[in-house]
Amino acid sequence: MWIVGIDTSCDDTGVGVVRDGRVIANLVASQTLLHQRYGGVVPEMASREHTQVIDGLVQQALAEAGVATSDLDLIAATRGPGLIGALLVGYTYGKGLAFALGKPFVGVHHLEGHIYAALAEHPEIEPPFLALIASGGHTHLFEVGNWGEYKLLGATLDDAAGEAFDKSARLLGLDYPGGPEIEKLAQHGDPERVPLGMPLQGQEGYSFSFSGLKTAVARAIEKGYAPADVAARFQQVAVGHLVQVVTRAAGRTGLTTLLVTGGVAQNAALRGHLQEVGLRLVFPPKGLATDNGAMIALAAWRTRLSSPESQLAVPAAAYLPLNPPS
Repeated sequence: MWIVGIDTSCDDTGVGVVRDGRVIANLVASQTLLHQRYGGVVPEMASREHTQVIDGLVQQALAEAGVATSDLDLIAATRGPGLIGALLVGYTYGKGLAFALGKPFVGVHHLEGHIYAALAEHPEIEPPFLALIASGGHTHLFEVGNWGEYKLLGATLDDAAGEAFDKSARLLGLDYPGGPEIEKLAQHGDPERVPLGMPLQGQEGYSFSFSGLKTAVARAIEKGYAPADVAARFQQVAVGHLVQVVTRAAGRTGLTTLLVTGGVAQNAALRGHLQEVGLRLVFPPKGLATDNGAMIALAAWRTRLSSPESQLAVPAAAYLPLNPPS
């Protein structure tokens, strides 16, 4: 089965082609330079850029995969959650392509796409397992009891993990996106020199919080702490917070496999600390951790059998919880 997947949930335009669960092509048109001067994504600009590049990117991905549009079996696009203007570009394009070709269309949940991206090189993984999605827009911890069944254990109460990296990087005078920039600067700093506390100390649940940590970074900069030391301490605390919550969830659920996906999954410090926990770790392959179209196609391929009807009448949604089926 040939599937093309489209993701325009935020700033980057992603188009991927999957055949029988194997990624054949995966192209991403980055908007980093467009939004860099603002320190974050400008929604209207993101939407306009998607409209400029999406058709050419789809054609390029199909050419790289060596498949004609007439040979496609399924069109998939991110339905939500995300920036509604950006979402509508890819979602409407996907629907139009499916209608013109007379092919079925399926709307995919963005977070479900991230989960299946982590399984791209590990088809042997079977539920139950834990799934941590940490990115610029999301920080969620799910218990996946079966394929398509997701129990939300905890989520951020305010900023997403990647968002906190971006905002803290801007406070430190670093470029956007902030994750890689803070990671590089932190290598030259001493985290023990800056007194930043761990968020939600003493909680019994699985919530995350990064807004207070971002504010603490601003205060530390005002007090004259060295930027490298602040970056090192911020990263240490942010990563420690994620690991602390995941470790608590693993201990209470008894689950021993953890999927870690989203842009923050690329952070070396996070990977290193998680390896000390003693869980079986599954990460996305290079190119599938951040937003992309291949993960949407992979999710569509995995879930297609449970919902074979076309979804042309289903609307996009900026807010779309990933809940267990009713």
